[in-house]
Amino acid sequence: MKENIEVSIVCETYNHEKFVKDAMEGFLMQQTEFNYEILIHDDASTDGTQAILLEYATRYPDKIKLLFQHKNQYSKGVKVDHLNRDRAVGKYIAMCEGDDYWTDPNKLQKQYVFMEKNPDCSLHVHGTYRVDEEKVMLPVHVLPSRKDRYFSVKEVIEGGGALFSTNSMFYRREMEYERPDFLLDADVDDYPLTILLSLKGKVFYSCDIMSAYRTGVRGSWTETEYRDLKKREAHYMRIDRMLDQLNEYSHFQYDKSVKRTKIRNEFSLLEEKNQVEKMKKRGYWHLYIKYLIKQSKLAQRIKKEEHLLTDARLLLRKML
Repeated sequence: MKENIEVSIVCETYNHEKFVKDAMEGFLMQQTEFNYEILIHDDASTDGTQAILLEYATRYPDKIKLLFQHKNQYSKGVKVDHLNRDRAVGKYIAMCEGDDYWTDPNKLQKQYVFMEKNPDCSLHVHGTYRVDEEKVMLPVHVLPSRKDRYFSVKEVIEGGGALFSTNSMFYRREMEYERPDFLLDADVDDYPLTILLSLKGKVFYSCDIMSAYRTGVRGSWTETEYRDLKKREAHYMRIDRMLDQLNEYSHFQYDKSVKRTKIRNEFSLLEEKNQVEKMKKRGYWHLYIKYLIKQSKLAQRIKKEEHLLTDARLLLRKML
């Protein structure tokens, strides 16, 4: 193993046979002026993921470190992401899950240079493409701002877990030496970790799109959670508990942002349940107005698409 590792790439996999090659190629194509390591934790995949990873590790033994589980640890409540990150020796950590991938060969170098020049910055993130399982671009990407800028703690809290893409996160490892309860007890990792890093220093967002986030992957955590309404409800409850713990940890400095976020989550759940009458309650008025605007735009789009479909049918009849 080469000495002086500056960046540790951490990647967790589970049944990512179809996707993990894209992740690995994205790691290995990085053009850097520093040494980096690739830490892979596989949580007892039952497909061909481990075989693919072994092949890569054989080709790049000085770069890739594998940790294979024989029994699934996540199902036992083990924080596998923490387990993997605890192996890191780099000054910085770059995150990417096994079904996502990086698209820019200079991603790590750009983030490293920025962080070296800005020691008060704890986290660097960037824009991300949203793609489907087959890497087809989707119309909406993860672009929380139209310009490069810093995000405040309040924005990070209220932005939720979808504000930044996990595979864009590049942060100082020392900032995670302390893991408060709101990070340790959460059922998700990236959202509370982003909040913790925002409390420790500045969060900088770059408009450069340098990675791709796969959405709708069958069997993924996100797809499973969103498909089952009861699981979604339980997830929101756990997020509320995490926010309460954050409130205590920060001595209620961000109490307003915590309360706004919890109200928004409550409203989102009502929307998913289609409980429109409850959505009209006084505490949700500002969110209900946004909901009506969104529904109006959706209706206009559907009407336009129906009009185009009618024109297409008429044209087809003329051609026949």
